[in-house]
Amino acid sequence: MTRPVAEIAGIGRSVPARVMTNHDFAAIGIETSHDWIVSRTGIVQRHIAGEHETTCSMATDAAHVAMRRAGVTADALDVIVLSTATPDRLLPATSVDVQAALGASRAAAFDVGAACSGWLYGLTVGEGLIMNGTAETVLVVGSEKMSAIVDWTDRSTCVLFGDGAGAAILRRARNGRGILSSFLRSDGTLADLLYRPHGGATVPMSESVLMDHSHLVRMAGREVFKHAVRSMSEAADCALARAGLTADDIDLLIPHQANIRIIESTARHAGIPMDKVFVNVDRYGNTSSASIPISIDEAIEQGRIGPGSRVLLVAFGAGFTWASMVVRL
Repeated sequence: MTRPVAEIAGIGRSVPARVMTNHDFAAIGIETSHDWIVSRTGIVQRHIAGEHETTCSMATDAAHVAMRRAGVTADALDVIVLSTATPDRLLPATSVDVQAALGASRAAAFDVGAACSGWLYGLTVGEGLIMNGTAETVLVVGSEKMSAIVDWTDRSTCVLFGDGAGAAILRRARNGRGILSSFLRSDGTLADLLYRPHGGATVPMSESVLMDHSHLVRMAGREVFKHAVRSMSEAADCALARAGLTADDIDLLIPHQANIRIIESTARHAGIPMDKVFVNVDRYGNTSSASIPISIDEAIEQGRIGPGSRVLLVAFGAGFTWASMVVRL
């Protein structure tokens, strides 16, 4: 096992105050039920951003918490990496808005687009920047306003997603703490199973695009489930092997919070009992790239992990992308 280069020095989260329960879907005319949603996804409620809550504002709030816990001020940030599938605008990157909001005038800032795997992609990028000497302190944020890109007439997708942000400060590792291994993969041949068909440069936004909702998320649920389980299982195996560890060495598995059945299948494949798996999909739904940092923050808050804990992080998202990481806190 190689000596880690970068460690998580502080972490924080921010979620909207508004909570939407499964029962609330009846009020907007969605033909579904609480029991149907829970049985298929494990989701009971999710946080939904208000009109003035943005990807940037949630990212900034989460960043402030992470920075305070790490003892880092804005002028110490060298780089800001923001993972999001819901940028506040298409140009420029939302990360520069976060930079401005934080007053981090020294920092380079850019977005990463890897959907639900994006925060782990961002951590890997941050680790590389520290390794090659480009940066000493990196802010990595996953922030998503998924409620802005779901079709609220499509019961197969609108019940799944929630809004929120999670952030971490990466700095040069000390005392053997930090990222022990990472694994990244993608398969663009499967892109059409989970995507937004129109509204980009190929088919720009138009009246017809708005009318047929083709700028919003579409998903082939059964196929996505199958590939998610397979890919997250592969990712878990590879991260453990690269760290020179086994499932028995892991204190907690924190998977992307998309669906309780995917989580259970991934844990079963990895040989990790559910009492060593962190689950909050019931309270947040799928917050895309924000789900893992939100979960880490909650797990620390609940005392399930702390200094010295070995944590396995695994994610899967549109693209398809998948990723994993073993971290010693």
